[in-house]
Amino acid sequence: MKHIIGGKSPSGSPQVQTVEVDEDSAGQRLDNFLLRQLKGVPKTHVYRIIRSGEVRVNKGRAAADTRLQAGDLVRVPPVRLSERATEKAEAMAGLVAKGAPAREFPVLYEDEAVLAVDKPAGVAVHGGSGVSFGVIEQLRMARPQAKFLELVHRLDRETSGILLLAKKRSALKHLQDQFRERETGKTYLALVAGQWPQNKKVLDKPLHKYLLDDGERRVKVVARDDPDGMKSVTLVKVRSRSGGSEAAAAQGYSLLEVTIKTGRTHQIRVHLASEGQPIVGDDKYGDFELNKALQKPVAAQGSVSLRRMFLHAWRLQFNHPVSGERIELLAPLPPELEQFLAQVLPEPH
Repeated sequence: MKHIIGGKSPSGSPQVQTVEVDEDSAGQRLDNFLLRQLKGVPKTHVYRIIRSGEVRVNKGRAAADTRLQAGDLVRVPPVRLSERATEKAEAMAGLVAKGAPAREFPVLYEDEAVLAVDKPAGVAVHGGSGVSFGVIEQLRMARPQAKFLELVHRLDRETSGILLLAKKRSALKHLQDQFRERETGKTYLALVAGQWPQNKKVLDKPLHKYLLDDGERRVKVVARDDPDGMKSVTLVKVRSRSGGSEAAAAQGYSLLEVTIKTGRTHQIRVHLASEGQPIVGDDKYGDFELNKALQKPVAAQGSVSLRRMFLHAWRLQFNHPVSGERIELLAPLPPELEQFLAQVLPEPH
């Protein structure tokens, strides 16, 4: 990420460092650049050393909002971490050394700027909320030589499929801009019980996030005039159906191609559930009795159980952050979903 001249003296005390800005850090503000360089140093101290002139860019004073360019030389004065920050950093290092599993995931696409993996269900994309290590932490441990690796977007822990990561800061910004401006194409495969009406193609009820008493996150549909409602648009296409006609909506299953135009939390899950046909296996918004029954296969009938939510990030389209080429990635259904689908939708799907 950078070239450092200087560091610590033989006695271990900090010395002046000169950090060369590389292409991935070009365009960053000076204050943000320093906050990344000086992890554990309080923000107030970072701004103080900028104001005092101890930080120099190409040997000259610079303001906090100065935009850095590739090749700039940033003088970073000696700083000492507080005792508490040092202890925290050491504790985190020990935790990583002891517990973070190094793990690679199936690679769908990779070059010098982008990495796309096929995330399995049951794995969080990052640590937090009771999860010690997610995909990003495990990949960083598996790739210690990687100078930069960050998530571009998120997937629910229970959802499998395409997860995009950036290997350069410039690529991360470019890709996140595409997601924010809705220039990407994100299509999922979802299975619901019953016959999804062919004419029900657009779901656009506003959604609102809230917390349960135990702090767990939930989302609900709200009225269109609700001030807390967030605009949410989901497009639904019936890929295949089985068992009955639209008039007999309680029979059979429907496999749906679901494209999201907005990226709200639990958007697909809540929109489909709000139409009375939740995703099969969804433990938050689903049909709990049906889910329970599907977890228990009938051995005499040779049936296959379903022990996870049937939601899979199947297709992702984006413009390559370097070449500008339109990229389309596909992730096949994992075996457990493919096997269950073959049981309930015997015709080609």
